[in-house]
Amino acid sequence: MPWTPSLQRLHRLIAVALLGFASGLPLALTGQAMQAWLTLDGIDLATIGFLSLVGLPYTFKFLWAPLMDRYELPAAIASRWGRRRGWLVATQLLLALALWALAATEPRDGIRAFALLAVAVAFLSASQDVVVDAYRTDLLTPAERGMGASLGVMGYRLAMILSGGIALIWTDPAQAAAGTGWSWPEVYRFMALLMAGAAVVSALLLPALPPLPPVPPAAGATRNGGGHDLRGFVAVLLAVALGAWLTDRFGGTVARTMVGPLLESTSLPAPLQKRWLDLVALLLGIALTLPLAAWTARRAGFTTLLSGLDSYFSQKGAAAFLLFIVLYKLGDAFAGSLMTAFLLKSMAYTSAEVGVVNKVLGLWMTIGGALLGGALMLKLGLWRSLMAFGVLQLLSNLGFWWLAVSGKGVLPGLTLPAFDWGFVKLATPTPVDGGLLMVVAFENISGGMGTAAFVAFLMSLCNQRFTATQFALLSAFASVGRVWVGPLAGVLAESIGWPTFFLISTALALPALLMLQGLRREVDALDAPATPADGPAAGDQIASGASRQSSA
Repeated sequence: MPWTPSLQRLHRLIAVALLGFASGLPLALTGQAMQAWLTLDGIDLATIGFLSLVGLPYTFKFLWAPLMDRYELPAAIASRWGRRRGWLVATQLLLALALWALAATEPRDGIRAFALLAVAVAFLSASQDVVVDAYRTDLLTPAERGMGASLGVMGYRLAMILSGGIALIWTDPAQAAAGTGWSWPEVYRFMALLMAGAAVVSALLLPALPPLPPVPPAAGATRNGGGHDLRGFVAVLLAVALGAWLTDRFGGTVARTMVGPLLESTSLPAPLQKRWLDLVALLLGIALTLPLAAWTARRAGFTTLLSGLDSYFSQKGAAAFLLFIVLYKLGDAFAGSLMTAFLLKSMAYTSAEVGVVNKVLGLWMTIGGALLGGALMLKLGLWRSLMAFGVLQLLSNLGFWWLAVSGKGVLPGLTLPAFDWGFVKLATPTPVDGGLLMVVAFENISGGMGTAAFVAFLMSLCNQRFTATQFALLSAFASVGRVWVGPLAGVLAESIGWPTFFLISTALALPALLMLQGLRREVDALDAPATPADGPAAGDQIASGASRQSSA
């Protein structure tokens, strides 16, 4: 029976949800789950803290994303699955092997080998994310991006619940004593089998994409620009390493020279002054490293990266969009950066209460919010969805301000009964504060809605020739708030107190909404239905006038 357009659309959306699950599964395995394994294995806290750096590939994936745009795998693979699906199958199979190898390595017997394998898992996971983002963007039509983004978020969050939440329950010492628990190597072997299953799904069940257009050489480059890309990648990597070394070596001294006298004239305690100096040194390092990497990319002729950047910046409003990307989730990220510390230390909620509400119920509410956001986008369109969901994100920060001012016990709560579902268990009845439940529910639902609209917006900006490159770059800018506000948030919270902190986080959400008001015409143009001449994304409207492809 031939596939109808409705069945084809359903096939695409199911594929996006499955890939979201595959993308989210390895994240906790180099984060929370790995930290729990190391703690249980008796590794000291300093070493565990150092090993948190294995997650750096997620931040710098834009450096090798152009190579995944430029190069195809061997002809036998490329002819069967194409560039995107070929890279998906390869990264997922390699992830399965790396996780299996990690499961066979005891941390206390070989911490160096364990760390190298964990870095390999993070690198392969970040590479899979690059291809998943590119494939999803190339696959979905403009009308499908809202629901596709929400289903991708749903799959991603479900995977995080499994690898970052349920895995902790499986390995709980009490369950191990009862003979029903798992060891951490068993958990990692199980996750490796799931990744191998994802590779089978990618190979056999994902919708095929039309042939992708070739990446043209940058102006002045030879047609055989692949060598330029490899040399450019190595050069940019060395530039980033140089910037990091200079920051570590001289950043503290420069920061003390610039702001040290000003801080000494304040009444801030010495430890807090040091944190401000560390923050200034970090900002100076970013201000040095990014221009250095950009200059190196041009000097070394990093062809695909330069072409992707030129293609993006040829769009009308490209620079304004970039600033908007940084700002849209900034207030949300600022408020959430210290959420667990606020709830446990300042509000004095119990660990079980915070775990159940903020980590388990909160994740499900985020999934619900993402699905609701995707459904509403079908009616509202891109600009109105970004505006409406952005306002809700802003108001959710005021909820935490209210909690910090009012304290707990203001609203009647409830008690979650103990349960045992086989794969997850709550050992004792857990009381839940009504105010905490209301604020966390509102924050996660609105955050899920905002994330769905935001991912759809990022997809609409990408040119199909450079989807991996551009989406990796745009998502790197989008992560500025999530990755870099932590140091500033901690310093501010200690300096001004929680109520004022949450008012500032609310104010930080306003600039993006003001920018969005001025960008309405440009965002509406991104939301316009694609035509055969327009290609799958409004980002295809580039000044070069090169040929364009329609969406699958």
